[in-house]
Amino acid sequence: MTQGNPIPFLQRIAVLIPCYNEEQTVAQVVHDFRAVLPGAMIYVYDNNSGDQTIKKATEAGAIVRCEKYQGKGNVMRRMFSDIEADIYILVDGDSTYHAASAPDMIDKLLTEQLDMVVGTRLTAHEGDASFRRGHQFGNHLLTGFMSLLFGRQLTDMLSGYRVMSRRFVKSFPALAQGFETETELTIHALELKMPIAEVITPYGSRPEGSESKLSTYRDGYRILLTIIALFKKERPLIFFTILFCLLAALSVGLAVPVLLTYAETGLVPRFPTAILATGIMLLACLSLACGLILDTVTHGRRELKRLRYLTVAAPGPDGQGGQIYCAAGQHHLLQEVRFAG
Repeated sequence: MTQGNPIPFLQRIAVLIPCYNEEQTVAQVVHDFRAVLPGAMIYVYDNNSGDQTIKKATEAGAIVRCEKYQGKGNVMRRMFSDIEADIYILVDGDSTYHAASAPDMIDKLLTEQLDMVVGTRLTAHEGDASFRRGHQFGNHLLTGFMSLLFGRQLTDMLSGYRVMSRRFVKSFPALAQGFETETELTIHALELKMPIAEVITPYGSRPEGSESKLSTYRDGYRILLTIIALFKKERPLIFFTILFCLLAALSVGLAVPVLLTYAETGLVPRFPTAILATGIMLLACLSLACGLILDTVTHGRRELKRLRYLTVAAPGPDGQGGQIYCAAGQHHLLQEVRFAG
């Protein structure tokens, strides 16, 4: 999906296209982004495709590389590690995202000094043909759950269309393996309180014969587990306090009848229940202690991640970005990358 007039940017721009069996669409995606960003380096990372994705991407003029570990998260880890640029555009290879929106997203990133701009699909899609109702419901549900836990800044956290700064990409640990990587991207930005925004972009349907790799239930379940795991990792005190409250309430519920019987008769006829209630209360106290300890650890880890993030300057509108600052206060420019026409 495209069209738009080419807009020159002084920054080094890399378009990242993870692909798995996208022979019908990958060439169109490459052509669309080449049309609106003629100075960008366009990379296609093939993830063990069994069709002609590599051939089609190469013929379209993309730089083609391969990642053998299966899963979108594994591909993104490799892309973020290997590619050097000032601005990164992440887009799926299925030709559903609007390439002509990329210059506006880049301009917003630069003028507002943002670290990530997400192309939201929720109000500009082509109905059920492009954005199935099950996917819409799951997206709303998971985004709402994430907002409840981490704070609401995005309405479409599962969008595969993102423009990111160098300092965002180079501070992102990329631990996910599959489609849950979009969740990890969003939570990384929220945890470090990075400046982010959304831009409404048209979202089209896949061409006939092209199939989505996303499983509504399996991947939705994995994304939900990822949110919970990241909540435990990034908000351990709240997580373990909730666990403490649940266990303590269960313990008290079991202990009250035993205590009432003891108050009336002076006897404890249900020793197993009393022992169980005591054990559960001990677990509750251990959970709270774990939360307190892990909260301190998480705070220190967050400080280190923030310091790593701050070592890379944000790209400015004049192109003077992407400098790495050393501990002594000196800096050096990143190695120049010449774009292939």
